Amino acid sequence: MSHVKYIDKTRDYYLSQGYEKPYAWAHFDDVPFARLNKPLSEARISLVSTSDVTVRGSEDGGNHADELFTGNVYSIPAGTPTDQLYSRQDHYDKYATNLDDVDSYFPITRLHEAAAAGRIGSVADRVHGVFTAYSQRRTLTVDGPEVLARCREDGVDAVVLTPV
Repeated sequence: MSHVKYIDKTRDYYLSQGYEKPYAWAHFDDVPFARLNKPLSEARISLVSTSDVTVRGSEDGGNHADELFTGNVYSIPAGTPTDQLYSRQDHYDKYATNLDDVDSYFPITRLHEAAAAGRIGSVADRVHGVFTAYSQRRTLTVDGPEVLARCREDGVDAVVLTPV
């Protein structure tokens, strides 16, 4: 058994649904990371998460005035107060965790604290989310390039990734 129990749970779930083989986790021989060309204390940082964060007031599924949705990618103003952020998800391990603390899966407060303390240069104007599509192909060809384009548009030097 793996030390990360959700991997085992995911494998068991896929097999219980009738799939012939367990879920195939993403694996890449070439890691698409690059060194920063400036100190972290001067870098503009954004947040990219698969946590499905929603801004209160946009519960009807319509676009919040400041949100931008394209396919599975959405953006939220980084200055949105955390008490206005939450997740509508209901497919998580309710016995092992909860969604009460937004910063536990979308650590925007910690990012602002790092900027205030001078550990990072600044927080980008927008933070981004990607609705989980369970498709490596879609992530590589559609969602990843969309997130990258938004980060480049915002002048982002690096991102904090929070896969959920």
